[in-house]
Amino acid sequence: MTLAIWIGAALAAFAIMEVWAALLHGKVWHHALWRIHRSHHTKRRGAFEQNDALAFLHAPIAAGLIIYGCDGAPGPLREAAFGFGLGMTAFGLAYVLVHDGLVHGRLPVSGLARVPYLARVRDAHRVHHGTGGPPYGLFLGPLVLARRAAAGDRAQRATQRAR
Repeated sequence: MTLAIWIGAALAAFAIMEVWAALLHGKVWHHALWRIHRSHHTKRRGAFEQNDALAFLHAPIAAGLIIYGCDGAPGPLREAAFGFGLGMTAFGLAYVLVHDGLVHGRLPVSGLARVPYLARVRDAHRVHHGTGGPPYGLFLGPLVLARRAAAGDRAQRATQRAR
C-alpha cells in the first residue's frame, strides 16, 4: 500500500507542478516578477541569470515534504507527503534537464531531442521565447500550441462560412 501511495502522490505532484509552473510563469513571472524573469528572455551574460533564483522557490517545500514523509507520524498523510515531495523533486529535475539542457543548451543533453515529444517541447518553448506569450508551461507546451492552432482553424472556418 505504501508504494502505491508514493507513486500516486508523486505522479499527481508532477502533473500539478506543470500546471502550477505554467500559472506562475504566465501570471506572476511575466508580470510582478518580470524584473527578475526578464533576464531569461535576454541574451545571457555569464553562467547564471537573475531568473535562476526562481528555480529554487519550491525546493524547500519538496525537501520538507520528503523529510516529513521520512520522519512524521506513521499513516497515509506521511506517505502521501513523501510521494508528493518526490514528485516535486522529479518535476524539478526533469524541468532542469529539458528546459535548461535541451531548450537552452546549458547542459549536454541534446540527445533528448531524439525523443519526438521532447523535441516538440523544445520547439514550443522557443515559440514562447519568440512571442513572450503562451505556452507558459513546459511539458504541455506542444498541447497548448496544438489547441490554440485548432481554435484558430475553427475561428477561420466560421469566418469563411459567415461570408
